[in-house]
Amino acid sequence: MKIVVTGGLGFIGSHTVVELQEKGFEVVVVDDCSNSDEKVLDGIEAITGKRPLFEKLDLKERQRVEDFFSRHADVAGVIHFAASKAVGESVDKPLLYYENNIGSLVYVLKELCKQRRASFIFSSSCTVYGQGDEMPITEEAPIKEAESPYGNTKQIGEEIIRDTCNVNPGLNAIALRYFNPMGAHPSAQIGELPVGVPQNLVPFITQTGIGMREQLSVFGDDYPTPDGTCIRDYIYVVDLAKAHVVALERLLASKNRENYEVFNVGTGTGSSVLEAIQSFERVSGKKLNYKIVARRPGDITTAYADTTRANEVLGWKAKYTLDQAMKSAWEWEQKIRG
Repeated sequence: MKIVVTGGLGFIGSHTVVELQEKGFEVVVVDDCSNSDEKVLDGIEAITGKRPLFEKLDLKERQRVEDFFSRHADVAGVIHFAASKAVGESVDKPLLYYENNIGSLVYVLKELCKQRRASFIFSSSCTVYGQGDEMPITEEAPIKEAESPYGNTKQIGEEIIRDTCNVNPGLNAIALRYFNPMGAHPSAQIGELPVGVPQNLVPFITQTGIGMREQLSVFGDDYPTPDGTCIRDYIYVVDLAKAHVVALERLLASKNRENYEVFNVGTGTGSSVLEAIQSFERVSGKKLNYKIVARRPGDITTAYADTTRANEVLGWKAKYTLDQAMKSAWEWEQKIRG
């Protein structure tokens, strides 16, 4: 079966391409390389022994999207990662985020609606919950007003998919709301490659550990948590990639109960910023240079997933510990700086 992975050269996308190829799927990667590198294809090939078909394509160009799907009319499913994803940048450039994240989604869905049957996996986010009222966060938790244009594009994206599924019975979709992806493939052939200053905690930790950054700032130690720092649900990227494949297989086998479903993807365990730092120190044997600074505007206190639905309905469960995921991130950092 041929599967299109948009944004397939990105962090989560590339790991998902690996898992798809190892399951025997034929993969077509679509990426505009605005926040990724074609060299990632080398890493995918080194792991799987097969180089996926790649098309450099900006999904904002509607005619080119139409042309692509006319040439790949035999596509069985699409996993849609392609999106701009920096929260801070989205605040500064909201129109760029709405055009890119919403426009590309609409154009892909329009093509899938032309097919008699289509399967679609959407890369969503726990940002749709904001600061949850209760922990752990279930899929029934209320959707809060987004803190950023980026978060809003995930909310709007889910609404667009739901509304489209309502009037297109041949379109079957699953939105995966994931928590905090981290780590790298155990082969150290692919991993997280942030452009510029990292937006996520773990690459900032590893870059500080290797000496690329002088110091890590911990934003606030006066939150109402056991050690005063924010708590997040850190999920290993390979576990997350496998969840996409399981979700896709659910749709392809017509096992879905509704034609639009939502699942949380996390570990179900919250870890604080200081616990993440301690994990790095354990697996690397290095002391990390960090400093407590003032809180950062917009940061929520605590977010971790209730994964019951994913475990029981989807048949997926995270297997890797924080230390195992952190060790893979550190090995990747050492390789790319070596």
